[in-house]
This record gives sequence, C-alpha cells and structure tokens, in this order.
Amino acid sequence: MTASQTPTQIAREVLRIEAEALNTLRDGLPERFDQVITELLQVRGRVIVSGMGKSGHIAAKIAATMASTGTPAQYVHPGEASHGDLGMITAQDAVILISNSGETRELADIIAHTRRFAIPLVAITKKADSTLAQQADHLLELPDAPEACAIGMAPTTSTTCTLALGDALAVAMMRMRGFERENFLAFHPGGTLGAQLLKVSSVMHRGDALPVVATGTGMGETLLEMTAKGFGVAALVENGKLKGVITDGDLRRNLDQLMSRTAGEIATYNPRSISPDALLSEALGVMNAHKISALFAVDDKGQLQGLVHIHDALRAGVA
Repeated sequence: MTASQTPTQIAREVLRIEAEALNTLRDGLPERFDQVITELLQVRGRVIVSGMGKSGHIAAKIAATMASTGTPAQYVHPGEASHGDLGMITAQDAVILISNSGETRELADIIAHTRRFAIPLVAITKKADSTLAQQADHLLELPDAPEACAIGMAPTTSTTCTLALGDALAVAMMRMRGFERENFLAFHPGGTLGAQLLKVSSVMHRGDALPVVATGTGMGETLLEMTAKGFGVAALVENGKLKGVITDGDLRRNLDQLMSRTAGEIATYNPRSISPDALLSEALGVMNAHKISALFAVDDKGQLQGLVHIHDALRAGVA
C-alpha cells in the first residue's frame, strides 16, 4: 500500500490481505479443533475468554457470541483478574486466552491460575513456541499472515482471524448442542433481532376475537361481524376450516344488491393463509407482497387458528 493509492484501493488491499489470511486459517484448521470443541462442550461451568488490548475486545465479543448461542461464557479482563477477578474463574470452567505474540504479560496470572487448579486452557496465538502456547492444553494457531495496516503493526489481520475463529468455535458448539431458533429467541427477547424471530402464534388474535361467518350468513350480519371485530375482513368457515375470506374489496365489487346476498356468495375462496408456526416476518412479507392488511392462520389440516394483522407485526417491531 502506498500514499498514491486512493482510499478505495487501500480498502480493497486491506480486504484482500485479510481474506487471504482467513482462507489460510480455514485451510490450515487442525484436527485438534474437534478436541477443543469436545473439551468445551463438557464444561460444567462457563467458558472464560480473555485477552489484552485489541485481543481483549475480540475476547469480549467471542464470549458474547457464545453466551447468546447456548454456551455459557464470560469475558474477564486480565488486569482485573490480577486484582481479585481470578475468583470468577473456577475449576468448573474452561479458559480461552488470546494473544497474537503469546507473550502478553498481563495474561500471566490467568495462565498460572489455570495450571494451579487444572482448568482447561485453550490458547489462540500466532506463535506455537510462545509461553502461552506451551502452557496451554490446546493450541489454535493463527496464520502467520501480515497485518493489513500501512506499517504492518496495528492489529488488523490477526484480530480478524481471531474473531472468525471465535465465531467458528461458537457456531460449532451451537450446532453440536442442537441450539435452534426457539432457543435463540429466548436469549434475544428484545430489539429487532428478537422481533424477527417471533412466530405468528405469539401475536395472532384467537377465539372470540376472530371475525367468523358461515356460508349462509346474511351480509347484514356479516357486516356487523366485520365492524365489531375491527379487522376489515371476515373468515368464511365450515366445520372449523377456512374456506374463504370477505374483504373490503369484495364488498366494493358486490355493492349491487349486497344486502340481499349471503357471505358464501360474496367471499373469495381458497384465500392466502399462513401457519401459526411461521415467523411473523414471513407473514408481514406475504401481506406486503399481496397488498393485504390481515392474514388468517391455519394448521396443517386447514383448521382456522387465528388472524394476524399488519399492525400486530409493526407493533412487535417487525418492519
């Protein structure tokens, strides 16, 4: 990289260097990775992740990712560990220490603590002959790739590889644990992420709140039902099964002698519907695609289970 390069050229060069390092990490991932996963899955306590400086920031993110995907984990600052926080690391835990050089002085007390109490120690470092690597029970070696910064010293490539390796650890354990969407939602109840994982069943209207009419129901009574329930739509139901829907559009198309007709004569048959187990974001997508404001939910036998309105999705934060 030279001073004559444009910002875009510099950015592309950085991404190229880091991408090549990630490919090297992927291709060189050792079989001991499986051993590390086996060890971490057997931990009865938590996975403690630590590092100093930029490695510390990466360690905190790795711990957060693990905790949100089914692996109890916690970040411990190495400086604070030397002043009392070693008590957070118990014999039931495992420890992951991150140091590009493997000689970070601030990690010494945590290393000694793990050796004293036989706590499994995983090292993430570039130097296989470093103090950290030699003391660890397991070594996950980073590729010997250049940093992407202009002077080749600022942690860039190394932290990117470490972060990716942490994601690989978290996702591998997540899949080995059989961690599913439902579990993920339990750990992310708030915000947009939680909203995106909500199911239709969690917000849909049920029972007496549903606007339901039969085939022979007169349109006067049908209009009263639609008005009372306030969704601008009614479900045509036979033996509990959704057969059709009546919308404002159906009313407008049949204004001529509307009040002398029945719900079965006005309804649109074989309407769009959705499963109660579908994601709320999927329901919103169907409503947006077809320019409708409400969607009935039916089970796999066609039985009417509920109704979700576009306002329900918006109130839940799905947009």
